[in-house]
Amino acid sequence: MGYIEWSVNPILVSFGSLSIHWYGVLFASAILSGFAVMNWIYKQENKPIEELESLQIYIVIGIVVGARLGHCLFYDPVYYLSNPLKILAINEGGLASHGGGIGAMLATWYYARKNSISLLYLLDRLAIPTALFAFFVRMGNLMNSEIIGKQTEIFLGFVFTRVDTLPRHPAQLYEALTYIAIFALLLLFYKKGKTQSGFLFGSFLSLVFMGRFIIEFVKERQASHTVDTFLSTGQFLSIPFLLIGVFLIFYSLRSSR
Repeated sequence: MGYIEWSVNPILVSFGSLSIHWYGVLFASAILSGFAVMNWIYKQENKPIEELESLQIYIVIGIVVGARLGHCLFYDPVYYLSNPLKILAINEGGLASHGGGIGAMLATWYYARKNSISLLYLLDRLAIPTALFAFFVRMGNLMNSEIIGKQTEIFLGFVFTRVDTLPRHPAQLYEALTYIAIFALLLLFYKKGKTQSGFLFGSFLSLVFMGRFIIEFVKERQASHTVDTFLSTGQFLSIPFLLIGVFLIFYSLRSSR
């Protein structure tokens, strides 16, 4: 059937006892690329680059803390509430994109309030690099052979040899390609001048979480408490983000008229 055997070592390179993982490199690339895009946007709008430094620090902290807490509380709350110190064991893996998104938005809200800047102005512009950030993170998941898809017989299914010998949907790759396409579309919107308050952020939320909702149908369930439900935890969490995105699009279009 032409299945792809995926046996990539999650460790990129080792120096004695020190190992550099693909996920770490791609996560760092996600942060750096996000900074580069925001720097470009600020230059386009003749905004002082110095204002970005503290915002970037807030967002990185918000993403990491939010993603970790999201994983612990959304996907395995019983275990982590019974073993609270394990919440700090981020080296053992476990980051949730929904939690990271909430953490980033809270960090942005705090920064906007502290510096008397429009929250929607910042969220609209941050939406562009965030889509690129999500692309790198999902590629990191692919290199780790994690967040795998369900068994499939489609052409070019992936056999994740570090997991089992079954051909599966490369769900991480589906998401990564979706996010890079959304990044390109948001960048096009920005260049075309579609920057009315809330439009870019609303488009980001709608497209990202619509894509996430659909792809979840071919992903293995990550939370044991939704194994027997029609929708997964990721889908339940995507619905409010999707609705907020649609609302913001209509709000922005109505305001512009």
